[in-house]
Amino acid sequence: MQVVFNPKDSNTFASASLDRTIKVWQLGSATPNFTLEGHNKGVNCVDYFHGGDKPYIISGDDDRLAKIWDYQNKTCIHTLDGHGQNVSAVAFHPTLPIILTGSEDGTVRVWHANTYRLETTLNYGLERVWSISYLKSGNTIAIGYDEGSAVIKLGREEPAMSMDSNGKILWARHSEIQQANLKSMGDSEIQDGERLPLAVKDMGACEIYPQTIMHNPNGRFVCVCGDGEYIIYTAMALRNKSYGSAQEFVWANDSSQYAIRDGSTTVRIFKNFKEKKSFKPDYGAENIFGGALLGVRASNSLSFYDWESTELVRRIEINPKNIWWSDNGELLCISGDESFFILKYNQEAVTQCFESNREAMTEDGVEDAFEVLHEIEDVVKTGIWVGDCFIYTNSVNRLNYFVGGEIVTVSHLDRFVSFFDE
Repeated sequence: MQVVFNPKDSNTFASASLDRTIKVWQLGSATPNFTLEGHNKGVNCVDYFHGGDKPYIISGDDDRLAKIWDYQNKTCIHTLDGHGQNVSAVAFHPTLPIILTGSEDGTVRVWHANTYRLETTLNYGLERVWSISYLKSGNTIAIGYDEGSAVIKLGREEPAMSMDSNGKILWARHSEIQQANLKSMGDSEIQDGERLPLAVKDMGACEIYPQTIMHNPNGRFVCVCGDGEYIIYTAMALRNKSYGSAQEFVWANDSSQYAIRDGSTTVRIFKNFKEKKSFKPDYGAENIFGGALLGVRASNSLSFYDWESTELVRRIEINPKNIWWSDNGELLCISGDESFFILKYNQEAVTQCFESNREAMTEDGVEDAFEVLHEIEDVVKTGIWVGDCFIYTNSVNRLNYFVGGEIVTVSHLDRFVSFFDE
């Protein structure tokens, strides 16, 4: 029913057959190297794992199951169950840690490649699924159906990367962490648009698949978050300092503090790697944001809390996509779906209210905590503060900066660009 070549050995290939077996062959030989048996009905599809660390094959059958095999030990190590009809297409994604299974029930299921947990189910109403393909260098997936085809993007466009204040960049290449130092280039002249000749250093493999990487403000530690877990490493040698379960992780402006989101109800705050406080925001916690204050997004609001006391500073009726604090904690950019806002944080008013004027506080916190300076109708994709200047890229790939109420376009970019937070 299907034949695929081994991406790690172009002389061998696997075949799926209605005789309920998968056979692995060598080019030039009329007999198979070995046979994998365990399906109870005909096998429709097969694919190889692309990474170098797992000798795996996945197969899908008419018994509505997908099986994952270790072809060195010739054993089935896991069965993916859940489709309502025959499994007609399977794929190990070459770069993302996911497995895709398509079925005649019209759905494509996305599974975690390490835990085999079902992540999501896709159904576009185009009848039976017959094929799944992917771009090897990206996150674009193509799905073929009875009634047409669908091309989708999985994951996010922004790479997992971070840069400290000394110009050292860390980024993830699959599960491998790599490093480069901008200051190692010295004073060499670089033309606009020229690729930087950086020496790349391999730091080693990460125990989880990185979805975000973040240096703390002083650059001594870096946190990798993904797969529902976080790990804090020393930035110099990537030694494990702390770890735990978390849906999200953010640093405070104080390098010794950080917060994690535990599910959709609980936020935990740590200081010097020990849990200091935990609390449940009144309106839930769908996202958290670090910086001068701890930001918590609920379904229709953004709440800011004091890192030390976890008291509510201010709740704003907005549904933000992201926020960025200036280094001194005085200015804040909040981006929405169609516009962004520049706010000024009034630390003195908040301190005075907390210490001697609590009767002035409302259920939404301190009324004078923020002053709205500007509202700009533009979509911020990525951004960073440099002093009082906010530099950002927008939805049409323009590089702009905003200062003093004015927007200036620096460049029209021909591809997506992401900023490093220092």
